[in-house]
Amino acid sequence: QVQLAESGGGLVQAGGSLRLSCAASGGTLSRYFMGWFRQAPGKEREFVAAISRIGGNTYYPDSVKGRFTISRDDAKNTVYLQMNSLKPEDAANYYCAASRFGDSYYRVLSYSYWGQGTQVTVSS
Repeated sequence: QVQLAESGGGLVQAGGSLRLSCAASGGTLSRYFMGWFRQAPGKEREFVAAISRIGGNTYYPDSVKGRFTISRDDAKNTVYLQMNSLKPEDAANYYCAASRFGDSYYRVLSYSYWGQGTQVTVSS
């Protein structure tokens, strides 16, 4: 129903910043609870950030809190992930996801729609 496409990944040195974008088509982002996840080689997909529909409340795990910021521009049908003070442990393939519900926003299975991912590499 809704298609998601991530962009903005690349190579950055530790301590640097990147801004990821998630563009939606075939649907309106304002109808969805949005999340970002990441997956590094040999590891399970991990929750990074989420933003609600009503009120735009944001949620982060302790691992990125204070460094990452999720935001939403409904007029552009786009969700962003601003990543600052990047660490080598942040290197992963980053995925954008959408859910019609807000329950258990930190769980992969809570999301019905996923993008193809964008690679983030952090050099030390």
